[in-house]
Amino acid sequence: MSSKATLHNSMRVYHRYLGFFLAGIMAVYALSGIVLIFRDTSFLKKEKQLTQQLQPGLTAEALGKAIRIRDLKITSVSGDMQTFKQGTYNAQTGSASYTVTVLPALVEKLTHLHKASTKDPLFFLNVFFGVSLFFFVISSFWMFMPKTSIFKKGLYFTLAGVMLTVVLLMV
Repeated sequence: MSSKATLHNSMRVYHRYLGFFLAGIMAVYALSGIVLIFRDTSFLKKEKQLTQQLQPGLTAEALGKAIRIRDLKITSVSGDMQTFKQGTYNAQTGSASYTVTVLPALVEKLTHLHKASTKDPLFFLNVFFGVSLFFFVISSFWMFMPKTSIFKKGLYFTLAGVMLTVVLLMV
């Protein structure tokens, strides 16, 4: 049996082997994506008590930036001691004691996959993965002959997927 070196057959082969290669990466991305959905909850998070020496006399906004707590609001002031929801800050000494919730180390590394910026080495993995997924989109149209009913139904499912995404983006 001889194999024809056609674009159709080549795309199927590339799709197949790239799919096997990316199966592990896709599983990791899927798990980390599911965890990221719950990032604004306490799911899997543990409380951690921190003490940090900061610059004295910070405003609430500057304090929030320094200890990486968004929308920090001072709830009470007693002398130099300022209290906020997560802890306290001594405006005279600059000492801050506060509680944060953190993910376990391995889960934190997994979720970092989605947050990688161009300054991070994971940037290259993200770009490779994105380009590979786009190749999957394109090469999937070579999995079946264009005149078959499966191909035509596949086009309807593709259109439905695009429409669903657009609708969800608009909501």
